[in-house]
Amino acid sequence: MAGVIRSETGKGLALSAPATLYVGLLVAVPLCILVAYSFWTQTYVEIDRTLTWANYQEAFTDPLVRHLMIRSIAIAGAVTLATVCLAYPIAYFIAFRTHKKTLWLLLITIPFWSSYLLRVFSWKLILGFNGVMNSALISLGLIQEPLTFLLYNEFAVVLTLAHAWAPFAILPIYVSLQKIDRSLLEAATDLGCSKLERFVRVTLPLTVPGIIAACLIIFIPTVGDYVTPALVGGSQGKMVANLIQVQFGAANNWPLGATLSLLAMLSVGCVAILFVVVATVLGRRIR
Repeated sequence: MAGVIRSETGKGLALSAPATLYVGLLVAVPLCILVAYSFWTQTYVEIDRTLTWANYQEAFTDPLVRHLMIRSIAIAGAVTLATVCLAYPIAYFIAFRTHKKTLWLLLITIPFWSSYLLRVFSWKLILGFNGVMNSALISLGLIQEPLTFLLYNEFAVVLTLAHAWAPFAILPIYVSLQKIDRSLLEAATDLGCSKLERFVRVTLPLTVPGIIAACLIIFIPTVGDYVTPALVGGSQGKMVANLIQVQFGAANNWPLGATLSLLAMLSVGCVAILFVVVATVLGRRIR
């Protein structure tokens, strides 16, 4: 036993034990409590701790839950796609087309200097009935009356979330681009590849890990966002997190809220695993 403790493996386990215990207390214990609550039922002001599948049956049979779950995944997917597609050119420009990388990275992080709520409210002011966008279009004579479809719908939610999470997509993609060996690009050019062929056959495959990381960083928390849909989504932009928030708040039905939270986590996990598998396969085929 003493030999194991003195070994490199034992020293590594000893050093990682406090952090593992700390993470376990902060993650595993609350998750176990959530699982326990999902098998209980709410009876007015008290909780019946008799184990039951009633909450799961209600969640699976309620069409509203299915609709909000599908809408949440669709909105998160749209936000992920839009953000990554817009972030890649910016990351590529910083990695290959400018020498002022520090300045550009600083500019990218500027939105973090303000509160997340302030950024959401800013988009609400921009897209509102009498907001900046409508006022500008009316001043230019492009429209006669304010547009009503800019706010309180899925479009507003996607736009606001894409702006809020853009730095989280740019940075991992930039890191993957920065790690590319420039001699590989020179070799591709020497072998007769055009700029487009060089990008498709060399640059893009080597940045697949960064793209996957960006997609996961954006998709997973976006599904659980309830602040943005509540402020700019209206009735058409509500997501499953808003329903969960209602269950833990106004409805005072913690067991059902715990059940919906676990189902949302399971759905996000399945979609994330599927995405990683598909992205990995496509990355290999590109190579």
